[in-house]
Amino acid sequence: MHTTTAYLNRVATAVPEHDVHDAFVVFADQMLAGPRLRTVFRRMVSRADIAHRYSFLDPEKSAGRFSSHTAHEFYRPGNFPATARRMELFEQCAPLLMRKAVDRLDLNEKERSGITHVLVTCCTGLYAPGLDFEIVDHLGLSPGVERTMVGFMGCSAAINALRMARHIVRSEPEAAVLMLNLELCTLHFQETQELEQVLSFLVFADGAAASLITAREHGFALDSFKAVTVPGTRGLITWKIRGLGFDMLLSGQVPAELGRALHQGELMAERDGIDLWAVHPGGRSILDAVENGLELPAGALAESREVLSRFGNMSSATVMFVLQRMMQQAHPGQRGCAMSFGPGLTAETMRFHVV
Repeated sequence: MHTTTAYLNRVATAVPEHDVHDAFVVFADQMLAGPRLRTVFRRMVSRADIAHRYSFLDPEKSAGRFSSHTAHEFYRPGNFPATARRMELFEQCAPLLMRKAVDRLDLNEKERSGITHVLVTCCTGLYAPGLDFEIVDHLGLSPGVERTMVGFMGCSAAINALRMARHIVRSEPEAAVLMLNLELCTLHFQETQELEQVLSFLVFADGAAASLITAREHGFALDSFKAVTVPGTRGLITWKIRGLGFDMLLSGQVPAELGRALHQGELMAERDGIDLWAVHPGGRSILDAVENGLELPAGALAESREVLSRFGNMSSATVMFVLQRMMQQAHPGQRGCAMSFGPGLTAETMRFHVV
């Protein structure tokens, strides 16, 4: 019995225009009250290996530019915005970033008319009718296109959506799936003296990726998927809606637990057959843990480290930035493993090969 193979044909990525990394470092440093906290924070900044992060919020506060989209107006000390205000900005700004990513996918007329399914992943904002409808309207897709939202699965959601796209194409060989991974992480900065929480904000940024998945033999063949939940780690990453935005807990124990689980897992025995590692750059310590846990050679995570340096952690969109870069340099016949992590603690993996 012949089984249809699904292919990730191409990926396009986009970020907002404002580079906010340096401005955030200054702001967070001023927010921390104690000199010891500031010293530790500055040390962690120097070790983060992040040069740029982008946001729809403008870090400038010069006269004439003051608006709700100015970071200094949005995040005023002692008066951080309520969740309702944050969601208003998500509804205004997320479609703009969606259009930028989808337009860069450069769908021709035949491809556009052939789209049968739209998948959207997001854990940083929600409204309905949402981004799935925005995509249909923007591209002029058939009103009968099938739409699915994959929500609140954190950084691992893109791998989940790729798995879903594979199921669709394998069951409907004529299907064409448009996937959007979009996150506005900078909406959810909190005013706090908890250093661990401030350090989690140090890595997050805004970004989006749009991808096309079909049975057309081009790009990366999606071979298999596997989800791994690390026992006893349920509380290490949490993401909850509260009155002042979405409240994240990202424990410093995550890298060690992740590295241990990978070292003891079945991927350890299979790693020699993998040429390409597209690992979600959740932070430098996460990449170090994966590299050490799987005993990978130096440079194996070069694309992931480059994405972290240039864009930070954009939650679900980030692994697609890595895959996009990999696709530009990969050679037919190479085998790869994509991997991303989320609440649970879960590791979602995807095996693929280059055609």
